[in-house]
Amino acid sequence: MKLYYMPGACSLAAHIVLEWAGAPYRLHKLGHDELKQPAYLAVNPRGAVPALELDDGTVLTQNAAVLDYLADSNPALKLEGDGTPKGRAEVHRWVGLVNSDLHPAFKPLFGATAYLGDEAAIEKTKAQARKAVRGLFELVDRQLKGRDWIAGTRSIADPYLLVMLRWAHAMKIDLSDLHEIGRYYQRMHADPAVAKAIRDEGLA
Repeated sequence: MKLYYMPGACSLAAHIVLEWAGAPYRLHKLGHDELKQPAYLAVNPRGAVPALELDDGTVLTQNAAVLDYLADSNPALKLEGDGTPKGRAEVHRWVGLVNSDLHPAFKPLFGATAYLGDEAAIEKTKAQARKAVRGLFELVDRQLKGRDWIAGTRSIADPYLLVMLRWAHAMKIDLSDLHEIGRYYQRMHADPAVAKAIRDEGLA
């Protein structure tokens, strides 16, 4: 398999799961300016990461789909819950929150509202984004009370959530009073596979 990634992007989640799986894979690093170039658009017409090229040449895109594929391909890791419908639903509840609520909430902080052309309006969208991100992390903090993993057991939701936490730190969103998140953040970074993926992307 080949993972197309951009250092620190949401593709880091799939990179971590590949390390957990221990299966052979290759990495193809992309810079931001390469995402919309013809060479990569031929791989993923959306010009986004991750893209996972399978051994048969099939290319999977969209982070949630890639994570789901990796979990299903490595059932021994039990990354989609305890094997029950309820357990799987719980994992995907948190994947869904990260993918559909938390991830998009960062968009103004990455320049998505620059088109407004009005600095005051742009700053207002950024302030609202910080408030929205903070509110979602407060929900996550409550969920982590008494748990080591967001869905109760280690799952594909965890590396995706970790990426969002790393973004929050990079954007200087203050989460220091969310102690369950602080504990979770430190423990995730202590995981050898997580540390290796971060190191391999040049982020350590």
